[in-house]
Amino acid sequence: MGNYPAAYQAGEGSTLDVDRAFYNRVVRDKSARKLVDSFTVPIRSGRAWEVPKGHLFRIVTIEGPQVADLNIWNRHDPRERMWASRTRQLQSAHVSTHDRLWSNLPFLRPLVTITDDSLADYGTDSDGGRVHDLLGTRCDPYVNKLLTGEDFHFHCHSNLTRAVIPYGLTEFDVHDVLNVFQCTGLNDNDQYFMKACPAQKGDYLEFFAEIDLLCALSTCPGGDLSVPLWGPDARDPIDVCRPLGVEVYELDASVLGGWESPQVSGYKGHHGMHPGRVKWEAQ
Repeated sequence: MGNYPAAYQAGEGSTLDVDRAFYNRVVRDKSARKLVDSFTVPIRSGRAWEVPKGHLFRIVTIEGPQVADLNIWNRHDPRERMWASRTRQLQSAHVSTHDRLWSNLPFLRPLVTITDDSLADYGTDSDGGRVHDLLGTRCDPYVNKLLTGEDFHFHCHSNLTRAVIPYGLTEFDVHDVLNVFQCTGLNDNDQYFMKACPAQKGDYLEFFAEIDLLCALSTCPGGDLSVPLWGPDARDPIDVCRPLGVEVYELDASVLGGWESPQVSGYKGHHGMHPGRVKWEAQ
């Protein structure tokens, strides 16, 4: 792998230039957080929940290795949602502490900042695998039908769809995900691969809500991905499926001093057009 510089780089004082001291303080001062919600997401299911801005939420492997698919929206306007591909460019294909998950156009602002990651030291393994990826997306019943000819209704796409219906959203609102605890990479043929989940009981990934959020999580029906899902050796991986825990914390106002919720992009959205004119003007 080369060491060519990244295309998108942070300028001093830009939104990409994360105030690490602030987020480190949030993590360090455990006495300044209060648990306000916690629940379990059973195997092969999904759950949606709200997180107010300035709160933390944590996804925990309560019984052992299990991968999850995470979607995030602006609670007040679901047209604003996590944008996996731009996050890959602005942050990296695999995310960890101090990385941010960004929203789609025309909003383009951080929805969350990752504050703590018990797998941060996993790094890159001998196969090029890393954890918490934005490379792939959710499994879905459509590609399963394509590959196997069979119907199966508990893929992550379906789990997320069922989870958000009570909030007035539909399948069309489900979007590309963050694969939490999932170990992935690209092989020598530039093809996406998945490995068995390296998480153990008690591992977690923690996020700071930059705006009011609606989140949804699917406990992947592939479980810990130690069993092939497709191909000649495929079998039902239900024996390696485990539930996940979610915790939401309110932070003391003293910890939030100096923090402000990010604004949407300052670009006015004219795209070279002017009121009363149809023709755009080239520069």
